[in-house]
Amino acid sequence: MDLPTCATQVSRLQFRHVLRSTFVLAPTISSTHTPQRRPRHKPSETLHQRRQTHTRRNVSSTAFDLHSNPQPESHPVEMALLRPLSCLPLSTLIRSYTITSVSSVPFLLNPSLKFLTFLTRTKNPFLDPDRNPVLHFLLKKTFYAQFCAGETPAEARKTIEDLKDTGYEGVILGHAREVVLSKEEAEGLEVLEDDGSETAINTQEINEWKQNLVETIALSQKGDFVALKFTGAGRQALKHLKATIACAPEFEMAVHEICQSAEQKGVKLLFDAEQTTLQEGIDNWTMYFAKIYNKERALVHGTYQAYARKTPQVLARHLNMALENDFVLGIKLVRGAYLGSDPRDLFWSTIEETHQCYDSLARSVIQSKYGKMLTPVEGGSATFPRVGLVLATHNAESVRLAGQLRDLQAQRGEARIELAYGQLMGMADNVSCQVVQTARARSRYQSTGEQANVEVPKAYKYLVWGSMGECMKYLLRRAHENRDAVTRTVEARQALGRELGSRLLFWRN
Repeated sequence: MDLPTCATQVSRLQFRHVLRSTFVLAPTISSTHTPQRRPRHKPSETLHQRRQTHTRRNVSSTAFDLHSNPQPESHPVEMALLRPLSCLPLSTLIRSYTITSVSSVPFLLNPSLKFLTFLTRTKNPFLDPDRNPVLHFLLKKTFYAQFCAGETPAEARKTIEDLKDTGYEGVILGHAREVVLSKEEAEGLEVLEDDGSETAINTQEINEWKQNLVETIALSQKGDFVALKFTGAGRQALKHLKATIACAPEFEMAVHEICQSAEQKGVKLLFDAEQTTLQEGIDNWTMYFAKIYNKERALVHGTYQAYARKTPQVLARHLNMALENDFVLGIKLVRGAYLGSDPRDLFWSTIEETHQCYDSLARSVIQSKYGKMLTPVEGGSATFPRVGLVLATHNAESVRLAGQLRDLQAQRGEARIELAYGQLMGMADNVSCQVVQTARARSRYQSTGEQANVEVPKAYKYLVWGSMGECMKYLLRRAHENRDAVTRTVEARQALGRELGSRLLFWRN
C-alpha cells in the first residue's frame, strides 16, 4: 500500500472517531444549561456508556470510585473536534515520531541504549560529546533536541517560549546535572570526620549546584516550577543523605537562597525523588524546608513514587506532619523511575498494583480525604491538611480519571486544590496535547461567560537544560523509561503517525 493511500485511510478512521467522541477531558456544563450557539455536532446518545466502559489499560476505574457518582455531561465545542497533536510544529512531530519509533522497536532501541551507556561511562576524550563536534551535532539534533531545552540560557528560553506558544500553562525546568549511584558506589558512601582536606571540594560542589539552580530560576517565569535534586550538590550531600542526618550548614544556606529566589520570582520548587538508598534522607530534608516555606502556599513539593509499597504510609505521615505544623503539603506524584537500580522487593509485584496505588493516592489528594489506600497515621487525625498536587504521569487513563473528579468538583461548585498535570518533554505528547487542547477549548468557552463552574486543566512540560555532557545521564534515563514502557510508547507512536498521516493527506489535497 502506498503512503498516500495509507494516510487517507488513517485520516478517515480518525475522522470517524472524532465525530463519535469528544476529548477525554471534554468541557462540562450543568444539565439545565442551554448554550448560546448550537454546536456543529451533537454527541452520540451512547457516548456516556462508551466513556464509562472504555479504558486504555487493564485496570478498573474503581480505583477512583467514579461509578458511585454521577458523571459530568460532555459539551461539544469546536476545539473538541481538533486532533490533539495538531498543536505540534511539524519539525517536532517528525522528530518525535522517529524517536518513538526507535523506542518502540527492541532491535533498534537496544543498540541505542548501549551506545548512550557507553558514552556516559567512557573516559576517551574523543568520545566526549562536548569535545567531538560531529558526535555533538548528531546528538544535539536527535535525542538532545527531543528531551532537553538547550545548552545555553538563550536556547532554553527559546524552547520555553515555544512550549508556551503551543499552549502549555508553564514548564517544569531543571538543570541536567544528576547522580545515579551503582550498588558499589552506594555502599561506599560513609560519613567520616572531615579533617579539612575535603572542605574546599564540598564548598565548590555546593556553590556550583546552587549557581545552576539560581540560573534555572532566573530562566523560569512566574507560575513555572523548578526541579532540583539534592544529590547534585556533591559528595557531602550524598553521604549525609545516606546516613539520614541533617544537612551541613553551608548546604542549608544554599537551599535557603534557592527557596528565597524562587519565592521572589513566583516559582515553585519540586524536590525530586531518587534511589531508595537516599530517599529517606531526601524526605527528611524536604519536610524541613516545607515547614519553613509552605505556610501560605506550596512552594516546596516532595516527590512520591507510587511503585514503592511504603509510599502510602510515607505520604500519610507527611500529611499528618503538615496538619500538625500548619503548612501546605506540596505533592508531586509519580509512578517511579529507579526500578532498575533499587531492590525489586520494595515495589509492588505487578504494574496493575502500581496503577491502582497511583490512582488511589491521586483520588484521595484531589478530594482531600483519606481512602482505602491512603489512611491516617495511627492515632492521627482524619482531617486532611492543605495540599497542592503535581500529577506527573504519562498514563492517559490516570489523567482521564483525575479530570473526571475535577469536572465533578467544578460542576458542583466545590473547592478544588491547586493541580498541575506534568509530562516529560519529548514523551507522552499524545497525553500532554490533549490536556492543552482541552484547556484552550474550555478557556474560550469560559471567557464567553456561559459557564463559570468549569475545570480548565493546566498542562506543564518537564525539561532540563545544560551541556551535552551534563545531560548524558538524563538522556540515558529517558531512553530506559521508554524501554520499560513499550506499550505506552507504541500508543504514542501510533498517535503521532495518525497526525502525520492527516497532514500528508491535507498536503495531497
